[in-house]
Amino acid sequence: MQKRIYFTGASGKAGKHAAAYLIQKGHRVLNADITQANQEGLDYLKVDVTNSAQVFSSMSAHMNRDELRLRQTPLGYDAVVHFAAIPRILQASDIETYKVNVMGTYNVIEAAVKLGIKKIIFASSETVYGLCFSHNKPAPLSLPIFEEDETRPMDSYAMSKVVNEETAKAFQRRTGIDIYGLRIGNVVEPDEYHLFEDFCKDPEVRLPNAFNYIDARDLGQAVDLCLSKDGLGYEVFNVSNDQNSVNLTTEDILKRFYPKVPLKRDVDPYECLFSNEKIKKLLGFVPQYDWRRQT
Repeated sequence: MQKRIYFTGASGKAGKHAAAYLIQKGHRVLNADITQANQEGLDYLKVDVTNSAQVFSSMSAHMNRDELRLRQTPLGYDAVVHFAAIPRILQASDIETYKVNVMGTYNVIEAAVKLGIKKIIFASSETVYGLCFSHNKPAPLSLPIFEEDETRPMDSYAMSKVVNEETAKAFQRRTGIDIYGLRIGNVVEPDEYHLFEDFCKDPEVRLPNAFNYIDARDLGQAVDLCLSKDGLGYEVFNVSNDQNSVNLTTEDILKRFYPKVPLKRDVDPYECLFSNEKIKKLLGFVPQYDWRRQT
């Protein structure tokens, strides 16, 4: 069913592909971002998500001029997808990263709730598990990594994502609406598949990501499935490919890089250690893009 979607950050690396996927599926999408993406079928309003007035005003406005001419009252939105953020540490100061990501998320969810929008999907991150920006050679407490595992942030970006999850839980607890968080793995765009050759030459570079990746186009599928699934309340999902990002078996990865890390269960020969089991089971997620078939 076609939905009207207020999408923050649809100009970003992950957002532009997710928005394109949603448009292809027939949804109407407004890009609320500080920069515009030239993408067919994507409406745009310049919005700074750290400014609560801009967020509330834009979320309660007409999507475009044609709608304004046709009716006095804006049509509103069926769902909010919130991707806008500083995407990692060391792109801005730590305090700016934390401020933008935490206050941006609060402002977007608060506005959506007060405007009566019943579905919110927000971008969390693999970083909440404490691996990506840690010192030395990171190792998880156990493998595979599941959503119920302890979050262990140690940097401003990962901390902001953990706080955002708590913010989402609080709003969901008060309202009872559906708010789903996506703990997004290492996003790879279609034109970045040449990177896998380097990953295979030096697999250790993938330690911070627990060897996972997600094709940006499959991320769009994950968002669309969240839009289609009602009634889960608050949920968080790891979003990754079925496969690891190097040409080693999972057993080889475990022996070489995680010899002392306990296993929660047996793993398949090429199973991704950043588990997508939950999103596959609850939402029917099936990654379509595998680097082995496309490099």
